[in-house]
Amino acid sequence: QVHLVESGGGSVQAGGSLRLSCAASGYTYSNRCMGWFLQSPGKEREGVARISIAGSTFYFDSVKDRFTISQDVVKNTVYLQMFALKPEDTAIYYCAAGTMIWARCEYSDWGQGTQVTVSS
Repeated sequence: QVHLVESGGGSVQAGGSLRLSCAASGYTYSNRCMGWFLQSPGKEREGVARISIAGSTFYFDSVKDRFTISQDVVKNTVYLQMFALKPEDTAIYYCAAGTMIWARCEYSDWGQGTQVTVSS
């Protein structure tokens, strides 16, 4: 089965940057995809971005052109580069893996999450 491990979270001041990583194992099937989500205290989980094995990307409107998703296919690792961080970006960030169904990534596996804290 698939195992996902996030890393790269931490505490930064507003305006700073972070690069999150998600390493996947047992994840070699075709048409695979990976994505990033966030969850703030007391709020529902929110999508951030996703990328397919072919390299197509999708960003949720909340990203506002500040985050970039990328991948290393050989290493089965996906990244989230975060710029101009704001206090409202504070959340637990999760990576997920799944299968592309047309233009949609259907997620089946989730990581444990990594904490991002942005101070004002």
